[in-house]
Amino acid sequence: MTPGTGTPERSARALRLTEKLGYGLGDAASNFFFQAFNVFLLYYYTDVFGLAPAAVGTMFLITKAVDALSDPAMGILADRTNTRWGKYRPYLFGMAIPYGVLGYAMFLGPDFSPEGKLVYAYVTYSLMMLAYTAINIPYSALMGVISPSSDERVKVSAYRFVCAFGAAWLIGTFVTPLKNLLGGGDEAEGFRLTMMLFAVASIALFWLTFASTKERVQAPAIESDLKAELRALGRNLPWIALFVSGIFSLMQVAVRNGGLLYYFKYYVGDDGSRVFWIFDLTAVFMSLGTLSMILGVAMTGPLTRRFEKRSLMIALTVVSAGLSGLFFFLAPEQFWLMVFLNCLAAVVAGPLAPLVFAMNADCADYGEWRSGRRTTGLIYSGGGFAAKMGLAVGAGLAGYILSLFGFVANQPQTETALLGIRLMFSLFPAALSLVGAAAIVFYRLDRARVERIEEELAARHAA
Repeated sequence: MTPGTGTPERSARALRLTEKLGYGLGDAASNFFFQAFNVFLLYYYTDVFGLAPAAVGTMFLITKAVDALSDPAMGILADRTNTRWGKYRPYLFGMAIPYGVLGYAMFLGPDFSPEGKLVYAYVTYSLMMLAYTAINIPYSALMGVISPSSDERVKVSAYRFVCAFGAAWLIGTFVTPLKNLLGGGDEAEGFRLTMMLFAVASIALFWLTFASTKERVQAPAIESDLKAELRALGRNLPWIALFVSGIFSLMQVAVRNGGLLYYFKYYVGDDGSRVFWIFDLTAVFMSLGTLSMILGVAMTGPLTRRFEKRSLMIALTVVSAGLSGLFFFLAPEQFWLMVFLNCLAAVVAGPLAPLVFAMNADCADYGEWRSGRRTTGLIYSGGGFAAKMGLAVGAGLAGYILSLFGFVANQPQTETALLGIRLMFSLFPAALSLVGAAAIVFYRLDRARVERIEEELAARHAA
């Protein structure tokens, strides 16, 4: 501490590049499956595994009942964990193998009866979501204690999402070519072998994150009181605004990503033919879009130094929603215009995810400042539940939309079915984004208030 101020010295606040990068690689591990689920899982279940779209949509919704209990329970458990390695880091080491194995198991595609396949999907998807909860909530909470500085956490968040979208780029660029090459024309075998590679990579990266990071912010030593912690969380209005926004924002991600493969296969007419080296139209579209998003993520730091996080998040969300909505009006042959609009929307949307996680860390500071209780794990578990709920509801909606508009897998689609696919990829997700932006209006932590909270907390900790 600087004598007499209670404020940490700036040199003590700065994190090493290796630690910021090491932390970021944990989200690369998450995204090897997270992004694969967002883009490919609905398609895999309907067009490869042979399940009905509505049945898949119902599965996505029903299994979220488990997350309603497991997410906050994991946050509470992590907040109460005390080991020589900290509260949150031990879970990165211990849960890495179950996470990788279960992610791979989801794509094994056993030759069961239709009923057996649906049961297998329920069981493996539910177990994988539990493993994801057990490793990703502690991972997210780790960012809230990696540094006491809000500015430093923004930098860490930017590294996190550069790595996350780097993994997303690998998924978007190489899943379709890899499954075609490794499967030799058998999509099921191609998915199995591709996901085996990603499982091994995710385990190694989570272990690297465990080894390269440190927990620096210690919770105040007060008696554990779950009711008081839940009450404090319920009074954390900035966090509630983020929670509501997160549900709708991730709903739009799930609806749009769920419609992507259908949009290109059935509307644009991508038959898997190579247009560049081993890449088809879909891979080119996703690859360039994700690279553009990485560029947007890299702009997070400069943008947050110039603009308030709240205003920036609202503006970027609205612009991104408008650009996505334009896809409804494009003709199938306008592929390169699609690429251009998608890249532009991706650059605009890039800073949104780092902003959300940095703002959650500010909410943890705010909660401790207001109530005297620091519930970092509970805050991030709530955010994780909002994300998974949004993704599940969005994926469920995508399945129901396909069914409602008369989609039939691996068949020429009717005009009505094509309309539903186009809406899934454009206007529906744009509308959900705007609802998410409206919720952020109620997030009332500006830069001056965050800095004052940091200083007061530092003084309390010094005392």
